[in-house]
Amino acid sequence: MQKSSLAYNLISKSDVADILYRALDCQKLGLNDCIKLFKSNDIYPIALVSNMIRQKLFGNRASFVNNIILNYTNVCITYCKFCAFYRPVGHGEAYTLSLGEIAKRVLVAREMFGITQVLIQGGHNPELKLEFYEDAFKAIKKNCPQVGIHGLSASEIDNIAAVENCSTKEVLSRLKGAGLDSLPGAGAEILDDEVKAQISPLKIKSHEWLRIMEEAHKLNIKSSATMMYGTTETEEQRASHIVKIAELQEKTGGFMAFIPWSFEPNKTRMQAEGKVKYPAGGLNLLKMISIARIMYHGLIDHLQSSWLTNGIGMAQLALNYGADDFGGTLIGEEVVTATGSRSTELSSYKIISSIKQIGFQVAERDNFYHTIKNC
Repeated sequence: MQKSSLAYNLISKSDVADILYRALDCQKLGLNDCIKLFKSNDIYPIALVSNMIRQKLFGNRASFVNNIILNYTNVCITYCKFCAFYRPVGHGEAYTLSLGEIAKRVLVAREMFGITQVLIQGGHNPELKLEFYEDAFKAIKKNCPQVGIHGLSASEIDNIAAVENCSTKEVLSRLKGAGLDSLPGAGAEILDDEVKAQISPLKIKSHEWLRIMEEAHKLNIKSSATMMYGTTETEEQRASHIVKIAELQEKTGGFMAFIPWSFEPNKTRMQAEGKVKYPAGGLNLLKMISIARIMYHGLIDHLQSSWLTNGIGMAQLALNYGADDFGGTLIGEEVVTATGSRSTELSSYKIISSIKQIGFQVAERDNFYHTIKNC
């Protein structure tokens, strides 16, 4: 990869210059390299390299997906301390959508907005059996065969298996038969059990998330990988998370994208207990995007800009720090909305305008990151 003399000088002066040059030469980087990148405060040379890699892969083109998010239930028995969305069984504000309502919401969104993806996530509801999800997916596919079902976190898959007293592999296989196209990366948070013990002690452990993702990939169910940062984790634990995903990707090739998003503490137990008072902030996002682009070079092509928890302006900046995808319109989102931090609905027009404002070309994509049309 060619570099201008100015870029060369900036990189050469960085405290992580050796790592950056190896990244530009497409050499494999490891955990110690990732830790050094996180500990470096020399963000501009890191961002410069990550942006050079993005431009090599995509030029100045950014993609987005026209979708809705469908939170089918807020009933949950894992009581994560970082979540303001869930309600216990029997709570006055608890809800579960009917199969008819689920099918109707997707159909109306397809007719009104032309969506090509529905992101389906809810809680760990012990009252919902596998047939509920199978019937929901079948109804969606019957009415809207063009809409990709990007649904259910690994922890939701684990919950369904517990309800049915069967394996997670069987759950995945049956859901695929019913129309599941891909899995979102939720439930990972930070892939470190010390962190999980503090923020989500009743949710699946790190190795279980990785196992379920590997099972999905072996069934040819693609997925996203995510990281929720900004709770109690260290830089070393963030780096370990990134490397664990890279190692699984080397094995299966099943991750389509990596999506880091910052914890929003508002109205959560973690804020109430004084463990996290403020969001991680924009600099953390830009650093996370840049490091992910460098670490996943040659492994995971697509990085989302995380507008949902960081806002439009930061998402625009993230496209110059290594991200290539803006994410989705996410009409109907309720989980982040429950924190009251910001509006979480965004039209395709607003996304297209936001991308073009910074001089990028725009492509609408489908569930599998295939281009549908240039905008």
